[in-house]
Amino acid sequence: MALVGVDAQNAAELPRLVVNILVDQLRTDYMEAFAPLYGEDGLKRLMAEARFYTDTQQPFYRVDRASAAAMLSTGTSPSVNGIPGLSWMSRETLQPIFCVDDARYKGLHTTERTSPQRLLTTTLTDELELATGKKAIVYSIAPEREMAVLMAGHLADGAFWINDETGAWCSTEYYGTIYPSWASVYERSNALSSRIKKMTYESVYEGALQDFHYFQSLDDTEQKDFKHKFEGDRRYRLLKNSVLVNDEVVGFVDQCLKSSYIGRDRVPDILNVGLYAGNFDHRSVTEAPSELQDAYVRLDQALAHLITSVEKIFGKDKALFVVSSTGYADSDDSGQRLENIPTGTFSMQRSSMLLNMYLSAIFGQAQYVVATFDNQIYLDHKLIEQKQLRLADLLARSEEFIAQMAGVRQVYTSQSLVLSSWEPRVSRIRAGWNAICSGDILIEVFPGWVISYENNPDYINPNEAYLSFPLFFLGADIATERITTPVTTAAVAPTLARCLRIRAPNGSSEAPLVLK
Repeated sequence: MALVGVDAQNAAELPRLVVNILVDQLRTDYMEAFAPLYGEDGLKRLMAEARFYTDTQQPFYRVDRASAAAMLSTGTSPSVNGIPGLSWMSRETLQPIFCVDDARYKGLHTTERTSPQRLLTTTLTDELELATGKKAIVYSIAPEREMAVLMAGHLADGAFWINDETGAWCSTEYYGTIYPSWASVYERSNALSSRIKKMTYESVYEGALQDFHYFQSLDDTEQKDFKHKFEGDRRYRLLKNSVLVNDEVVGFVDQCLKSSYIGRDRVPDILNVGLYAGNFDHRSVTEAPSELQDAYVRLDQALAHLITSVEKIFGKDKALFVVSSTGYADSDDSGQRLENIPTGTFSMQRSSMLLNMYLSAIFGQAQYVVATFDNQIYLDHKLIEQKQLRLADLLARSEEFIAQMAGVRQVYTSQSLVLSSWEPRVSRIRAGWNAICSGDILIEVFPGWVISYENNPDYINPNEAYLSFPLFFLGADIATERITTPVTTAAVAPTLARCLRIRAPNGSSEAPLVLK
């Protein structure tokens, strides 16, 4: 009994609040490169005092905001959690499906109907709510709808994002039919719609960037000043694609911390926060180098404000901070085609038409190809069954035919992904492919080539070069250390579950990281 008493006294106290911060497109190389421009309480403090994993990777291929948020919250890849991307093609309607659309649940301050029901596994927040009998408080606050909802999970108390049409902070009735009073107070006093006309995005350090040259394109002969206004029909969308959106998120988070009940009792709570570190309006480094440098300076200020505010309210020993990245970056290609550099455009629409003609010549006239979406081709399974054909035969013929097209590096079929032997790249592609949502044929093009997505013109070709992304754990009981050994984002959810002494999400199989 005496030994049990000693163990109980020595057991570390649970954090009162876990602040889980997901930064869209945060890169380790840029973060470290711009360090001379930072203050002392944001990124510099994280790099100096946190457990800092310098080389974090997503364990699956073709990452975007939605699949990254789902990976972080579930601890498992799209092949298991059911979220392979922002959108995919519905085989029933042959129309794109947005990952969190759900007609059953009305929006609050928005016409968007939203829920996390396409997320097929539990999340870290779900497990906390189950372990505490729904006594824990969980909120998710992010610029984008999918980030907020997929980080919130199924059992959260609320998810909030900025409406593309009105600029209002909105939510969904899935988490409750009443918009919280603390959020209503913020909207009345700080409505973005009343401020956006006067907002201008320009460098936070007017003179400092003149003397700081990280990018090759920033030399003394080029103009480095910039000034952007938010006008027209895209004004709120444009704001969300700029680092200024972090100020809006931080303001709403402040209101939540001060006026809600989160973190007020001994039951651990979770606050999920989404921030932005990409370039202005998804422009390339060549087009907007100063804006990207400025983005990291402003991100540093936003993180410093968040960390300081939480510690001031709850104390350093009561909060656990996690800062991670979505693990992808927009392409650095500005669309320029330089002479003698191998390049080209691969048209999904044209390739699917040629494929259908080829299959018709072999198996009989019919519309075998029913849709394309992103880099995937969908075949008509019902038609193939009606004609008493073997899907495997059509897939094998399709793979052989497409592989001969100009620009094609590799073709993967649903059959080859399931049956192929383990190999690192194939394993990542398989992890990002979902049998329910994904297409029958996936196409990879050579470096320098661009896939033309006629049915999804807003899709941005991701940068496929190797990049490292940071992961930080900061709290009273976390050992300070800089770790260069590569880790994956699959470990974040089980690591936090161990810190909270709860079960890891039911689809997670990664071992927790050692933090002490």
